[in-house]
Amino acid sequence: MLKRFLRIFRSTELRNKILVVLGLLVFFRLLAAVVLPNVNVEALKAFYANNQMLGFWSVFSGGSLDKISVAMLGVGPYITATIIMQLLTMIFPSLKEMYYEDGSAGRAKFNRISRLITIPLAVIQTFSYIKLLAAQQVIPKMGLLSPDLWINIAVATAGTMILLWVGELIDEKKIGNGVSLVIFAGIVAGLPNQIMSAFSKLSDGALGIDVFAVFAVLIVLIVGGVVFISSGERRIPVTYPKRIRGGRVMAGVDSYLPIKVTQAGVIPIIFAIALLSLPQMVLAFLSLTSIPGIQAINGAVKTFMSNQLIYGAIYFVLVFAFTYFYTAVVFDSNEISKNLQHSGGFVPGIRPGDPTANYLGNITGKTTFFGALFLAVLAILPIVTQVITKQNFTFGGTTLLIVVSVALDSMQQIESQLKVSEYESA
Repeated sequence: MLKRFLRIFRSTELRNKILVVLGLLVFFRLLAAVVLPNVNVEALKAFYANNQMLGFWSVFSGGSLDKISVAMLGVGPYITATIIMQLLTMIFPSLKEMYYEDGSAGRAKFNRISRLITIPLAVIQTFSYIKLLAAQQVIPKMGLLSPDLWINIAVATAGTMILLWVGELIDEKKIGNGVSLVIFAGIVAGLPNQIMSAFSKLSDGALGIDVFAVFAVLIVLIVGGVVFISSGERRIPVTYPKRIRGGRVMAGVDSYLPIKVTQAGVIPIIFAIALLSLPQMVLAFLSLTSIPGIQAINGAVKTFMSNQLIYGAIYFVLVFAFTYFYTAVVFDSNEISKNLQHSGGFVPGIRPGDPTANYLGNITGKTTFFGALFLAVLAILPIVTQVITKQNFTFGGTTLLIVVSVALDSMQQIESQLKVSEYESA
């Protein structure tokens, strides 16, 4: 590992890229430190302690949501916009063609549309969040025509767009995915506080040494499992026959098509938590009105969802189902089969066209089962540990999945650039 770091920092170009990326992440953390005025910190902590949904979305905001900072939404609206756009590819053939067939230019246009959708989503989310916090007496109440309300909305929306710009700058350096690294930086920034909190509970006797040891072992096992599953893939052999180009005979090439175990990443968990939280969020807003019966319905839903067994079971099933659903969105076996056929490639022993698509679909279905099971178990792990140990396991499986996956992706890109740099200098 030490030799690898020395190799990285001997490459001037790669070293400068890493330093620029680190500088951009520091800039993000500075934005996250600028909080809005007149915030009741104690009420905010109590509100987050009783709201699983906001704690989850705080992870995807890069840890800024729980501080009500300038960048409080983080990249959450962009993630939502991207999910919406990818779902729309299943409805509108023109979007599907843009994303799958138009190459890098089509992907760039697809991303531009996603960023445009991000703006109204950020406005709506900020408005809803401010109104919700005002109802909980975390911040002062602001009327619809209040200048403070719209200033806060404008600032939070601008913060989100600035973070997308930061993500684009990181993407240009090819050190990792910019949006993922923003989320990664927010999670890592909160690690010292969580570690200090755990040791504080241990010294005060609130957390037993046996429970602490179980948490430590569990974290090691989760990290190992995430590395193993994230790196796992089924390689489908692909053969390209001899071709004639410009009067020259090009030799055939044997390659492979990788099918990852976790094609969907953490998106199924986002879908599941959003679907579970939507009724609660809607009822919470409606309960602020004078509609008859809403208070009773809201109380019944809260009681139902507070049952850890029921909540965990529904959560597990939703994550498992959404993994299959989203894998079908991002890995279209019919499109892959068409692309292989157009490029002259084929899977040995399988006829091109529909037979290849069916073969890839069957392989993907079997591989996705293990990925779906792993994600579902990882999602409910904090609930299970909380029920067994009576302690809140804040650094959950989803968080570890994000951290390890982003770290692995960044290390792979750095290693790739390092090999290219060494090859050119040789």
